[in-house]
Amino acid sequence: MQKDITLKLKPSEALEDSIIKTYIAQSIGAPADSISGFYKTRQSIDARSSKQVWINLSVTAFIDEPFHHRPLQQISLPDVSKSAKKVIIIGAGPAGLFAALQLIELGVQPIILERGKDVRARRRDLAILNKEGIVNPESNYCFGEGGAGTYSDGKLYTRSSKRGDINRILSILHQFGAEENVLYEAHPHIGTNKLPHIITAIRHQILDCGGQFLFEKKLTDFVLENNKIRSVITADGNRFDAEAVILATGHSARDIFELLHKKNILIEAKPFALGVRIEHPQSLIDSIQYHCNTRDANLPPASYGLVEQVNERGVFSFCMCPGGIIAPASTSPGELVVNGWSPSKRNNPFANSGMVVQVTIKDAITYFNKTNKPEIRKIEPENPLLLMHFQSVIEQACFKAGGGKFVAPAQRMNDFINNKISSNLPQNSYLPGILSTNLSDLLPGFIHQSLQGGFKAFGKKMHGYLTNEAVVVATESRTSSPVRIPRDNNSLAHPQIKNLYPCGEGAGYAGGIVSAAMDGEKVALSCFRQLD
Repeated sequence: MQKDITLKLKPSEALEDSIIKTYIAQSIGAPADSISGFYKTRQSIDARSSKQVWINLSVTAFIDEPFHHRPLQQISLPDVSKSAKKVIIIGAGPAGLFAALQLIELGVQPIILERGKDVRARRRDLAILNKEGIVNPESNYCFGEGGAGTYSDGKLYTRSSKRGDINRILSILHQFGAEENVLYEAHPHIGTNKLPHIITAIRHQILDCGGQFLFEKKLTDFVLENNKIRSVITADGNRFDAEAVILATGHSARDIFELLHKKNILIEAKPFALGVRIEHPQSLIDSIQYHCNTRDANLPPASYGLVEQVNERGVFSFCMCPGGIIAPASTSPGELVVNGWSPSKRNNPFANSGMVVQVTIKDAITYFNKTNKPEIRKIEPENPLLLMHFQSVIEQACFKAGGGKFVAPAQRMNDFINNKISSNLPQNSYLPGILSTNLSDLLPGFIHQSLQGGFKAFGKKMHGYLTNEAVVVATESRTSSPVRIPRDNNSLAHPQIKNLYPCGEGAGYAGGIVSAAMDGEKVALSCFRQLD
C-alpha cells in the first residue's frame, strides 16, 4: 500500500530517514518494519513560533510492499539533424534553452544564436569585471550561455503556475544534473556554483540531437519581407535564413529593443521596479527569522520576503540571497547595476536582497520633465523606450558617483533613512568596493522616499531588520524588462511580424528561471503549430 502522509518534525529529525520512518509508522498506527521506504514530495520551514522551528514534510510511504523510487518525468529527445523544419532561437538563457528542448521533442531542429560566450569562458570575464572593473558588453552576468540566471543564483521558486507545468521544468533540470531536492523543496535552489554544469549538459544534449548552438553570434539586423522575417544577420556578417524566429534575448538586451524600434516593429514601454540592494549579516537575519541567538546547524541560512504599500506605491524585496554575494551586473561601461547570488550551500556571512519600488510610465515622464539635461528632455513621452532610458539614466548617475570601475555608492541603512552620509561603511560582499554616498542625491525622489517608508515598515515586521549594521547599495535596476514585445494571444507570434515569437523575460512575459523556461516551452509549442 502507498500512502501520502504529512509530518511536522524538528530540523534534526527531518534529516534522519530512520526517524522519519518511525514517525510515519506512528502516523498510520503500523509497526516501523512495515515501512519499506518513502520519498519526499514537499518540504518547507515553519518558523512562525518563537519557541520552535518546524519542518513540514510530506512523503509518499510504502507500507507492506516493495519500495519504488520517485517516478521521474524525463523527456525523450530524437535526432533532428535531418529535420526539414528549423527554428532560429536568439538567446541561450532559460527561455531559449527550454524552447530548444521542446522543439527537439517535436522533431524540429533548433538553431541557437547566442551573443555571448559559453559558461566557462564567461567565468573569466566575470573575474575581470569583479577584480579590474572592466565589463565585456557581450559576456557578463546577463549575457552568455545560460543567461542571467546562470551566474546570479539559480533560485527556482515561482508563483507562475498558470503559465505552464512547474514540475516538468524542475524534472528536466533534475534530469540534467540538479539535486533531487529541487523536486520537493518549497523554495528550490540550485546555486551559482552548480548551474554551469547543468547548462553545459543541456547544450551537449541539444548538440547530440542535431541542434545547432553558435556562440558570439550577436543579432544586429532582420531581413523582412511581407511582414515576415526571412533571415537574421549577426555582427560578424553571417546571415541565417529563418522559417521562424524565437526572440529570447533577456531583460538587458537594449540593442534589440532599439533595433525593433528602428525597424518600426511594435514594442511597448512596460512598468518595472528599481531600487537598491541591501545586505545584512546573515547571523542577524537568522536570529530574527528563527528567533534564536545562534542558528540551529540543521537549518539552512534564513531568508525573508517583504512587501509594503508606501503612499499607494509597492515596495518589495526581490531575489533574496541567503549566504550570498552582491555582484556587478552591468552590461555596458558607464552604467552601474548590482545583483545578488548564492552558492548552493549558501554559506557566505552576508544576506542580501533587492529592495525595489514600482516605476510607471507617468513616473518616468515626470522625472524627465524635471531634469535640466537637454538630451533627456528630448525623449518623447510616447516613446516605447521611455522606461529603458529612465533605467539607464539612473544607472549612469550611480556609476559616476562611484568614481568608476563599478565601485558602488552606498549608505548604512539608518543613515539612508536619515539622509546622512555614512562616516564609514560595514564589511560587505561586493568585490569592486563601495563608496559612502548620500543616495538621495542619486535616486529619484519617489523611489528614495518610498524606500525610506518601506524600510521603516519592514523594521516593524522584522524587529532588528532596520539597523546600521546593514548597508544599502545602488542600484538594483534589472528586476524585469522595461519593454514589452507584444504577441498575439492565440499564436503567441508578434501581431505585426507573423513568424517572430517574443519570449521570456526580455519580451516581458516572465520573471526568473522557471517562468522563463515555461514561457520558452509554450512559445516553442505554438511556433511548431504555425510552421508550414
